[in-house]
Amino acid sequence: MKRQPHRLEERGSILDTLLDDTKEYSRTLGRDDRARLDQYLTSVREVEQRLHIAGEWEKRPKPAAAVPPPADIQDKKLFFEKFDLMLSMARLALESDSTRIVTLMVDAFATPVFKLHPDEETTDGYHNLSHHGQSAEKLRQLDDADRQQMALLRKLLDGLAGTHERGQRLLDRTMVLYGSNMGDANTHDNTNLPILLAGGGFRHGEHIAFRRDNNAPLANLFVSMLQNMGLEVEAFASSAGRMVGLESA
Repeated sequence: MKRQPHRLEERGSILDTLLDDTKEYSRTLGRDDRARLDQYLTSVREVEQRLHIAGEWEKRPKPAAAVPPPADIQDKKLFFEKFDLMLSMARLALESDSTRIVTLMVDAFATPVFKLHPDEETTDGYHNLSHHGQSAEKLRQLDDADRQQMALLRKLLDGLAGTHERGQRLLDRTMVLYGSNMGDANTHDNTNLPILLAGGGFRHGEHIAFRRDNNAPLANLFVSMLQNMGLEVEAFASSAGRMVGLESA
């Protein structure tokens, strides 16, 4: 733990030296070159600010997790157990303030035939199940697998709701976004994506739907989330404003 603050201090001193040298050098440059150098120095200042924030975070006392270190699951057939483990680790990371951002991807391509239940295995990998071709058996297995994922997501949300931070539920201080990059994986249709948003102090318990032929950009949701984090942004990627119908509680 002591090594990290030292590394941050070293990097800060290097940036200080660099700034001193470039300020002296800038006096010999023409107007256009000074403008380019100023852009570069602005980037350096932003790095300095990030180092300062990182240094302050390193000095803060961290709560201890009251659970033993997780053991990795090697068996790729235990898909739900592995997913549950990753979600549990994400929750502990947030509880212990080890990070404020966690990204997890359920990689269908890396998921072979897996255990749907203790006494039942799927007939194909997750990716091939999603390309079901309207096969009744594949659809049954896919529906079963998706419902089990939803149960694990609910377990995560219950855990965040049952943990308190600064007088609030951790769930109310955390935005949980869950979804897919496909609206219909069978046809590779990436419109009308199934997206779930929980926590973050939003008013929930609603299904916000839009016209299929004139849908709202998903990036609108990202604008609402960024603003909910306190960022003064009005646009993100292909957004057309905030997400209509998504209000704070």
